[in-house]
Amino acid sequence: MSSEVVKHWFGDSYSSLHPLLQQVHENGGRLVGSVEVAYGNALARRLGRGLARKMQLPGAGTHQLVVDISHDSDGMHWGRSFNGNTLVYSLFKPVGTIENGYWTEQTGPISMQLTVDIKNGGWYWRCLRVKYRGLAIPRWLVPRTTLYKVIENDRYRFHVELALPLVGTLFSYQGLLRPELNSP
Repeated sequence: MSSEVVKHWFGDSYSSLHPLLQQVHENGGRLVGSVEVAYGNALARRLGRGLARKMQLPGAGTHQLVVDISHDSDGMHWGRSFNGNTLVYSLFKPVGTIENGYWTEQTGPISMQLTVDIKNGGWYWRCLRVKYRGLAIPRWLVPRTTLYKVIENDRYRFHVELALPLVGTLFSYQGLLRPELNSP
């Protein structure tokens, strides 16, 4: 897959993305910077830490994050590494277009169908479905996700948060990353 597939999926909406978001998705590249990892309270903390271990996330605090983005015939590849440790790899494959489709993100045994909302030039993922080892997880068991990437002061704001109703935020990580384009 080339960046043309990303442009095709967004269609006319592609031009609504901030130019720096367009650039990193057209050329691939590396994003680096500090992120703050946080966990919820009480039961949310316990559940969040268990889920975070499966996703190879570090403990609470400030951590260095490196995100490598590339494209090939398989899809859009994202590799995330905290503090130079184990790489967390995701493959994103587009289905249809922004009007009638979604992206499938495969990270280990978890597969998510995500669509994108563009708000003020930012890319906001919205989760449609989740499968674990090919089996659909009932929507009421799926954590609410807040996932987005926006540009602030020529930096890439990366935000990931998972929460459950009545329990609260399980975990989140966010920070401003600087692009190092064409250097995956």
